[in-house]
Amino acid sequence: MGTGPLHKFPKTTTIQDTRHHHPRNRLTRSSCSRVSTAESSQTTCYPRPRPNRHFQALTSINNTHPAHAKLRRKARIFTMSKSTIAIIAAVSAGAGAAATVAMFSMRPGKQAEAPSPITTAPKPLSAPKPLSAPTPTAPAARDAPVNPAGLFEYGFPGPVSDLAARTALVSSYDRRLRNPHWVAEHITPQSLAQRDGDRKHSAFLEDPQVPEAFRAKLNDYFRSGYDRGHQVPAADAKWSQGAMDDTFYLSNMCPQVGEGFNRDYWAHLEDFCRRLTQLYPSVRIVTGPLYLPKRDPADGKWYTTYEVIGNPPNIAVPTHFYKVIFAEDGTVGGKVALGAFVLPNARIPNEKPLTDFEVPVEAVERASGLEFATKLPVQRRKRLCADTNCSLVIKEYADRQKAFTKGPRNPGS
Repeated sequence: MGTGPLHKFPKTTTIQDTRHHHPRNRLTRSSCSRVSTAESSQTTCYPRPRPNRHFQALTSINNTHPAHAKLRRKARIFTMSKSTIAIIAAVSAGAGAAATVAMFSMRPGKQAEAPSPITTAPKPLSAPKPLSAPTPTAPAARDAPVNPAGLFEYGFPGPVSDLAARTALVSSYDRRLRNPHWVAEHITPQSLAQRDGDRKHSAFLEDPQVPEAFRAKLNDYFRSGYDRGHQVPAADAKWSQGAMDDTFYLSNMCPQVGEGFNRDYWAHLEDFCRRLTQLYPSVRIVTGPLYLPKRDPADGKWYTTYEVIGNPPNIAVPTHFYKVIFAEDGTVGGKVALGAFVLPNARIPNEKPLTDFEVPVEAVERASGLEFATKLPVQRRKRLCADTNCSLVIKEYADRQKAFTKGPRNPGS
């Protein structure tokens, strides 16, 4: 008999899996294996890891079922811990709003009364300076026999984020998914009061600042079944026609479900952001897509899947969208009411409370790979939905948007 791995057991050895019928398995939930030889028989059992009951609770809550009310309360408390941030990417797009709420729900807190309107005038608006991507550099290695950075002589592979600084917005574009990483805007009571722009005079445009090979095309949305969904809404840029035109570049768009989302709940959320200027003299908003995994019931594993539209397929359809809101009090070094929301790219009933989609800013950062408030000290932060009433005012946007539909193309927000 040899001594190598192939001769570990005699030829008469049989290995039998007894994990389903061994008595110890039923008592201790162990996996057992019996090794039998011509001389002896031995059974070895190994304990199986127990599932995380908190994670199971978060992923199995039916948010609308009254029998789960007690479990939902426990889930909200648990999701305020670091574990919430760790499992944000486990939200299922297919499960829609209910799963999103279960995974992202916040600890219920006592809401403060809405503060009285602040009359401090903000600083006047100014166009941001053009942005440019950093040039890659590599440290010089003494006596090294190779020079990997020599590749840059022929070009920088990337990834490259196309940064655009326009009058109405600043954006970072994802060439691979043909969607923005993020789009930032600034609204004030003064900017919303001006009505010099009209979307009837605006048209959807391909972004010439994005190289053509990576550019989202108008034909990509043709008969796709999705709206060209604004990230910075046109209604936030009525203060000039040029500003409104800036919002119609496809680099400010993502494929969004139309009925029940882009033309309904998402539009109500955009209106909520505008109404914040009644309480805060300066409001900054960052909006963008997310691509979150969902659990396959067949094998229990998590997969990130999303549709791709276009001919050839170019533009990824996000599973979720986020908004991060900075509501400023208008004073230098003053308090900032910070809020973040994550919504599934799916039909959402208008009666669904907005607070069901409230999440920690850190959760959005972890899911998106972005950072939003690294320079904002904790002492200056307030929770937006504790500082004001986070609720929607339902308006019928869908009928009004039909007037702007041109030809067979899908309307945008």
